[in-house]
Amino acid sequence: MSDVVLVTGGGGFIGTWVLRALIARGARPLVVDTQPGGERWNQLLGDRARAIECLAASLLDRDQLQAAIERHRVTHVIHLAALLTPACQQDPWLGCQVNVLGSMAVFDAARRAGCVRGISYASSYAVYGPEAGDGDDEPNRPPSFYGAFKQAADLIAEQYWRHFELPSVAVRPHVVYGPLREVGLTAGPSLACRAAALGERYTIGYTGRVGYDYVEDVAEAFVRAAFECPPGANVVDLPGELATTQEFAAAIATALPECAGRIDASGPAIPANIPPRPRYIATLFPDWRATSIAEGVRRTIKFYRTQASLR
Repeated sequence: MSDVVLVTGGGGFIGTWVLRALIARGARPLVVDTQPGGERWNQLLGDRARAIECLAASLLDRDQLQAAIERHRVTHVIHLAALLTPACQQDPWLGCQVNVLGSMAVFDAARRAGCVRGISYASSYAVYGPEAGDGDDEPNRPPSFYGAFKQAADLIAEQYWRHFELPSVAVRPHVVYGPLREVGLTAGPSLACRAAALGERYTIGYTGRVGYDYVEDVAEAFVRAAFECPPGANVVDLPGELATTQEFAAAIATALPECAGRIDASGPAIPANIPPRPRYIATLFPDWRATSIAEGVRRTIKFYRTQASLR
């Protein structure tokens, strides 16, 4: 019998790539999401999208989630569903419900069902922030509600291991880019790749030097973390190749020389949020190899050029 993986937020950008990785692995995904993938699933998964079952369960309803886990004999959970920074800042109460209580419901449903062998879930570099703690041993403090909520979920995961021995891995990507990333300020590099592939101009709307994680790496991190989940409440950072937005634009021009001069960057600088004491994923998986920006940009441009040729 194949492994059954409950994926919250499976209709999103990263969630769709996670589904692709699960299907390639031979696992059966079950999706909890208010908006199933639609065209994104069609573009990336093709006919395989029709076989994905979407569960009519609320992220905030622990009993519904538990019943779904028990009914389908879920073996692993990948928890991605969350409201992002702008939504959490605009409505902190709603952000807390979805990001904190929703995470609590997922962990408790898995705990009560008793059949889940491992959980991976999305944490974030936003937990670090640029603001140092009060002492040398204090971690950086998150500067946003989103970062605070993600940190709360990490503490919740620790308690579920401490008291119920439910193992988990929190995966912390930085700026995730790649095909089908279309929403949010940091979607700019991905949209720039699409524009270059289509022969259009594009300005990435922020500046600064941050780490970039290619989406296939991120999806693989969540899948491996769920299936190879070691004991404990583990937290791992993705390495994220550091680059300025101007350097990212230059990588696009290198991959597609004819777009030189059409892709640039301007706007506010975003915080780097570099972990003061990183624990990179290679400590968990020593064979981990990250995709370079050069290679990730090449794959992203190839995806959009292929899609354009099929129309």
